[in-house]
This record gives sequence, structure tokens and C-alpha cells, in this order.
Amino acid sequence: MKVRDIIELVYKAQKGDDKAFLALFQAYEKDLYRMAYLYVKNKHDALDVVQETAYRSFKKISTLKNPEYLKSWLIKIAIGYATDLLRKNKKVTYLNPEHAEFIGSSDDDIPLSLSLQDLIESLNEKEKNLVFLKYYCGYTFDEISELEGLPSGSVKSVIYRALAKLRKQVRRVDMYEQ
Repeated sequence: MKVRDIIELVYKAQKGDDKAFLALFQAYEKDLYRMAYLYVKNKHDALDVVQETAYRSFKKISTLKNPEYLKSWLIKIAIGYATDLLRKNKKVTYLNPEHAEFIGSSDDDIPLSLSLQDLIESLNEKEKNLVFLKYYCGYTFDEISELEGLPSGSVKSVIYRALAKLRKQVRRVDMYEQ
């Protein structure tokens, strides 16, 4: 979808055109789902995040000042809700690991090594958000800066610090696997 089309549809949606909003949301729905899945790590919760993002963005579309940043705005809403959902789920009590042998596992043949997902999980929320926006969504430092309301230098510092953390962990894993 071209930027001109997006801007036109946003203006229509802001005036109450439901079909225009639906067309906009459907254009980014898959990207939102992938982003949500990276955060919540399961299909059910990722679909909840997308649904809640649709609801929140529909209610707040009139507050979007720069229609050309619609995708960024939607992703920010999705990240916010995914983060809230993860916080809420931390209150859930998990199964005692001693009882796991009675359940069985479909992961029995997966090698025991540190996965990319495990590495990303070691980052704090801010680092994870900025790394996702930079390397998963492909935003520039300036775009991330505007989206997050942070100075460009701060965005760069946080991302480089996060990458250094990830490199250090990968080296540590390489030492253990040799």
C-alpha cells in the first residue's frame, strides 16, 4: 500500500469510515501478529494482542497525528499490550518441574542450546522493544527515536548496549558447547 493511500484511508477512518479502518488494519495485521508472537510466544495470546490492538487503535485513530506513521503507531500499541499481558501472566503459577515427566514433551529432539528467543528474553523491556523495532521492523534510529519519544543518541546507546549483551551471551554459550 502506498503512503498516499494510507494517508487517505487514515483521514477517512478518522472521520468514522469503518471500511477504511479495516483496510488499514488488514494491511498490517500479519506484521502485528508476528511482533506479538515474538513477545508472548504462543498463538492464542498473540491473537489476543492483535485483537486488542485492533480495538484500541479503532477507538484512538482520531489521535493519530501523522498518518504516515500508522504502522509504527499500531506496533507501539501492540507492544504495549503484549508487555501488559506478559506482566499479568507472570502472576500465573506454573507446573512444578518435577511433574513435567508425566506430561511428555514434543521438544525431546531439540538440542539443548541457547536459542535466539532465549537470548532476546535476556534483554530488559526497553532493550527488547528497541532491538525489535530496529532489526525486526527495519526502522532507522531516527524513526525509533520519534516513535519512542527518546533522543536519537539514547536509542543508539540502548541498542548497542543490548547487542553487546547478546554478543557476550553468545560467546559464553560457545565456550560451554566446545
